Amino acid sequence: MTIKLTWSQILAWRLRRQFVSAPEAPDAVAVARRLCGVQTQVASSAQLAVAVRSAKPDPDEIDRALWTDRTLVKTWIMRGTLHLLPADELADYCAALSTLRFWEKGSWQRGHGVTAAETEAIIEAVPQALGARPLTREELVDAVVTVTGDAHLREALTSGWGALLKPLSRLGELCYGPPREGRVTFTAPRAWLPGWPSELPPFEEAGVRVARAFLGAHGPATPEMLDTWLFGGVARKAVLKGWFRDLAPELTEVETDDGHTLLALTEHLDDLTSTRPSAEVHLLPGFDQYILAAPRTLAALIPPPLKPKVSRQAGWISPVVVHEGRVAGVWEAKNGEITLDLATPVPQAALDEAVARVRALLP
Repeated sequence: MTIKLTWSQILAWRLRRQFVSAPEAPDAVAVARRLCGVQTQVASSAQLAVAVRSAKPDPDEIDRALWTDRTLVKTWIMRGTLHLLPADELADYCAALSTLRFWEKGSWQRGHGVTAAETEAIIEAVPQALGARPLTREELVDAVVTVTGDAHLREALTSGWGALLKPLSRLGELCYGPPREGRVTFTAPRAWLPGWPSELPPFEEAGVRVARAFLGAHGPATPEMLDTWLFGGVARKAVLKGWFRDLAPELTEVETDDGHTLLALTEHLDDLTSTRPSAEVHLLPGFDQYILAAPRTLAALIPPPLKPKVSRQAGWISPVVVHEGRVAGVWEAKNGEITLDLATPVPQAALDEAVARVRALLP
């Protein structure tokens, strides 16, 4: 059986599932759990992504969850980008992502100035270096050089954006620790996170859980959409196929009004089919999961003329104005004031309300 849905219904459902049209998330962990992570390479965007979805926004909540409660974790994960994830779900994401061992490719090693042996040495040395005390990047590099006896690794590990440490994050051997005197620190999940397992779960089971969670917030979708969001579109096809084969008893095909065939969790069908199109206006921050988890080519979400303004150079994703579930323009904040760049008409009263709400949440 195939269910017919319009994109207006799907986008309205996503807005509600993602706590946008119903900002009633109890805390930052609940937001990260529902969204399958919150991208945080720009910390202010992550904070706003949580705040606009929260019943009671708290600017200090993320830091408490990260460094005091340890219920959130910060690490490089989806597509190699920095995210906040629920601490008790990180192992699943690591297990799923470790199926793609990009660091074993000669092209990757040459691009980062290391050999296969040096890459392996780093992967072996970092877990030895990271004990109970979080280390700054400089301290970690010193420890790796001491363990390996290879001084060349110092230059490789201190250049770029931590590329040589990212394999460790996917393997569940490294995450961010609490800042020390304004400097980033790193620690091991096994030492930092309560309840960290003795080994990662089987990737077959972990991948099914990740796919299920993705469809629960960003569905209906295709395996290719999950691949693009999770791996950047380069997943091992057999792995991806296996996850959706195992998840198949829980799925139903959905046909959209533009002829696409998607997969939805069967448990959500009644809710999806009864969802009415949204007439609301929302302002979402840069790098928001509502945009990141969908294809940039999805015209139902991002009208083609707006794509260059939303998805900019160097992977930058602009803050967006959303009306009726679709991107209607972009915005930016300077000195506490919000400047809009709209491409389509938006109801003024609803826009003013959305702007006032976000302005009140800005630092």
